Amino acid sequence: MAAHTDIAEDGWIARAPASWRPYLLLARADRPIGTWLLFLPGLWGILLAAPSWMEALRLIFLFAVGSLVMRAAGCVVNDLWDRDIDRMVERTAGRPLASGALLARQALVFLAVLLALGLTVLLQLNPLARALGVASLLLVALYPLAKRITWWPQLAMGFTFGLGAPIGYAAATGRIDLACAVIYAAAILWDLGFDTIYAHQDREDDALIGMKSTARLFGEQTAPFLAACYGATVLLLALAGYLAGLSAMFYPALALPAGLLARQVITLDIHDPAHCLRLFRTNREVGLAVGLALLIGILA
Repeated sequence: MAAHTDIAEDGWIARAPASWRPYLLLARADRPIGTWLLFLPGLWGILLAAPSWMEALRLIFLFAVGSLVMRAAGCVVNDLWDRDIDRMVERTAGRPLASGALLARQALVFLAVLLALGLTVLLQLNPLARALGVASLLLVALYPLAKRITWWPQLAMGFTFGLGAPIGYAAATGRIDLACAVIYAAAILWDLGFDTIYAHQDREDDALIGMKSTARLFGEQTAPFLAACYGATVLLLALAGYLAGLSAMFYPALALPAGLLARQVITLDIHDPAHCLRLFRTNREVGLAVGLALLIGILA
């Protein structure tokens, strides 16, 4: 049986110039789900703020580009920190830095280019959103250390990826308020849940090398933990909609993402890494369903 890995060297990456392929793999260009999961909380924040249509479209475009660039930058930082660990984990041993396909100095040059592009996008936002964007760099840099010192690295990931929600809200309104804080909390708990599912792919390898995770912490009790995270996520989304003055139609519209999240809890099999990866990827549809609910709450 082939080793479990989420690296896809075939498809369109195989048709790219050979010199580009390690950089594309380092940036996880073969796996756009990470870009989606970074972008979607920003989309929630923008829609919750309900700016004009032209401003909403401008911000959504900027956040899409920024998510693509900063997700790639985050992957470079993560792989620089983890290249020695990645060599010992079945799923990640083929990553470019772990395998030697790229040197650390090459990755650092690539990171500088990505950060320059991210700065270009950030400068298109208002001062408050820029400040939050700069603050997010600290989280991006420190997140890979979390699994070395705490059983809750997935929570650190939630604070990092979920920060798109307050940045999007601040970009649209120029302020931070209670609705902004609540939707950030919802994004954090959503991320905590789905990243715990993702971490079950590496649970056994992590135990061998001493890396911590909520997957290892909760083990066979992951489903109840996941239900708590996702239940709180839906409740916080409802509260954010109430605080932002969305219409009553927002609440029944939340039934779709709630149902998709419940399906993850019910069907979870922590002993099947490929199944965990498939469940993790369904969170793109969850995030889009939340965006749809927010849109309905604005328009209805």
